[in-house]
Amino acid sequence: MNKKGLLIVVSGPSGVGKGTVLKQFMNDPELKLSYSVSMTTRAPRPGEVDGVNYYFVNREQFEKAIQEGDLLEWTEFVGNYYGTPLSGVEKLRNEGRNVLLEIEVNGCRQVKEKCPDALTIFIVPPSMKELEKRIRGRSTEPEEIVQQRLAKASKEMEMTGSYRYVVCNDDVELAADIIKVIIKRHMEKDF
Repeated sequence: MNKKGLLIVVSGPSGVGKGTVLKQFMNDPELKLSYSVSMTTRAPRPGEVDGVNYYFVNREQFEKAIQEGDLLEWTEFVGNYYGTPLSGVEKLRNEGRNVLLEIEVNGCRQVKEKCPDALTIFIVPPSMKELEKRIRGRSTEPEEIVQQRLAKASKEMEMTGSYRYVVCNDDVELAADIIKVIIKRHMEKDF
């Protein structure tokens, strides 16, 4: 029988480079990583496939999943629900896969309540000044949105103490290597 896979939660403020760091090792066969497929009430975008990109459901189905405790974590954003179905995560973990969730701080809190064994990693920028530079450099968002992102990032940075590991993304390859070592170490041991 396979050893149960890890549940790995990665969070960090918008603009910190979570996706870029994770891309460095997501397909490393040694790590046996899988993304869980989220559920949402928003309409599919062109090219998105139900069950691959998201499970697309209506509000009634999503609210039923909330009431029945079928979601590991969930949130409402811009009028739509988004969440992680618990059954999909458990199925992958029981197959020996390590499930990676890239979610916000509030989602991590929910995950830790349901899965106290979750491996939690928070990615931080080298400084708030550098984060601001990254946010401004990557898009043409209006100043009001930039300020909202920075204010939210500042609040999220206060939550680093609730994560098991904090990794600085000063150098993408180094941050990715550190996270790989953390995952491998937890794969080898029962913490």
